[in-house]
Amino acid sequence: MKNALNPRKAAIVGCGFVGSASAFALMQSGLFSEMVLLDADRAKAEGEALDISHGLPFAKPMQIYAGDYNDIADAAIVIVTAGAGQKPGETRLDLVKKNVGIFKAIIPQIAACNRDCILLVVANPVDVLTYAAAKLSGFPENRVFGSGTLLDSARLKYLLGEHLNVDSRSVHAFIIGEHGDSEIAAWSSANISGIPLYRFCEQRDHCDHKAETQRIAEEVKNSAYEIIQRKKATYYGIAMSVRRICEAVLRDEKSILPVSSVQHGAFGIEDVALSLPVIVGKNGVEASVPISLDDDEVTKLRKSAELLKGVIKESVG
Repeated sequence: MKNALNPRKAAIVGCGFVGSASAFALMQSGLFSEMVLLDADRAKAEGEALDISHGLPFAKPMQIYAGDYNDIADAAIVIVTAGAGQKPGETRLDLVKKNVGIFKAIIPQIAACNRDCILLVVANPVDVLTYAAAKLSGFPENRVFGSGTLLDSARLKYLLGEHLNVDSRSVHAFIIGEHGDSEIAAWSSANISGIPLYRFCEQRDHCDHKAETQRIAEEVKNSAYEIIQRKKATYYGIAMSVRRICEAVLRDEKSILPVSSVQHGAFGIEDVALSLPVIVGKNGVEASVPISLDDDEVTKLRKSAELLKGVIKESVG
């Protein structure tokens, strides 16, 4: 028997920095009328729910409360942020064994209470955990996906906007592959409102393309490390990414977003979760989007996939 889902209800599993920031961003969005927060520390979830609720007089009416797995039975979207945090000097992939173990406890409980929701994975390493969540839940793969390189792509757009002195919303460019050290900036398909990136750069008197693209790509890749070194965690940018994904799903926008999903054949890549542009709507990942890559980008993407496959084989099985 299917659950009668409430299309305006979200559940967040994990109330650390990312979970609580995501709850705050979603409260401000007006997308949901009900949101339940779950955490291994029930008092932490209660405190976050109470604190965020005190902002409701400045936002839209909403019910926000702490709960348990039974309370997610009718949630349209379940957002999983639970997991060990990334420490200074630690890569996202260093987290894998700890967080796969946490997912083996969490995901079956979600699936036992709600088999019809969209399952959005945000915890890191997001690609490995997205693959684990798909296998552990038994959900159709279109309804299990991760935040992937959406934030990385936003960082790329921001830096390109700063470099070219244009609105970052006019920048169309993707980071693909792993959300991590093997990610790839898809420069060959990047454009500024339809104008190829390099042509636009030259119009703005930026001609040292190789050096500048390498610098920007490195800044994007190292952004999380820079933030963690300074403030111990990253959470505002990913919270806005969660909000953006929820908008696409709840409004059935058919938006093209680079989220992490299990691959079956794109660029010869099989049985691994990583990010490529897809159409996101009410059914989750609804279709892949052909992206033009040059030979070097395809080679790097396949290497990223093989790296992730090795980690998945070792940690997930």
